[in-house]
Amino acid sequence: MAETQAIPSQALIDIATIEDDVIILKNGGIRQILIVSGINFDLKSEDEQNLILYSYQNFLNSLDFSFQCVVHSRKLNIESYLRTLDELAEKEENELLKNQVTEYQAFVREFVEQNAIMTKTFFAVVPYERSALPTKKGMLAFLPFGKKQEEPARPQTNEELAHDIRQLRQRTEQVVAGLQSIGLRAVPLNNEELIELFYNLYNPEAVEKKGLTIAQSNGAQ
Repeated sequence: MAETQAIPSQALIDIATIEDDVIILKNGGIRQILIVSGINFDLKSEDEQNLILYSYQNFLNSLDFSFQCVVHSRKLNIESYLRTLDELAEKEENELLKNQVTEYQAFVREFVEQNAIMTKTFFAVVPYERSALPTKKGMLAFLPFGKKQEEPARPQTNEELAHDIRQLRQRTEQVVAGLQSIGLRAVPLNNEELIELFYNLYNPEAVEKKGLTIAQSNGAQ
């Protein structure tokens, strides 16, 4: 019986490279990812909610391309916070306050263990491809994972790639401005942050241990 040859994991990833804060796919498409802040819609008045919805509708109608909204959900990691409480308890000389800190730490740990508390990070994926606009696809149509591998495109010249990146950045600026109009802050991820994001997407157990630092540094949590 012939042995099945294992497929290298890299072959299952559609990313060719990441440079200049842009994801370059094997099929020739390029992507830029924005980390987006959130708003508590439920706390807004009815008039404010209607204004947000109207502004968002106008923003979507102003676009001549598609973009993807992604919610990155992971279990809340509190280990760093618990270690901070440990340090405070050790430094506290007042026994009463020290006991209160210890009891509070135990309460927080037990509460999080018994309740699945999730942290959410929001992203917008802006695409650009030389081909015609894509038809309606699934949730992962724009992100370079979770879909059938496509045939590699012909190599692009440096001039073609530079042109495509300029077009992509124009789209990104349009999306950033549109999100700002409804009170959302959107920041493009740089090379290091993109690498961290995709590492965590492909290794979900790792982000539960350490948290998503790009969200913390960009103030999106």
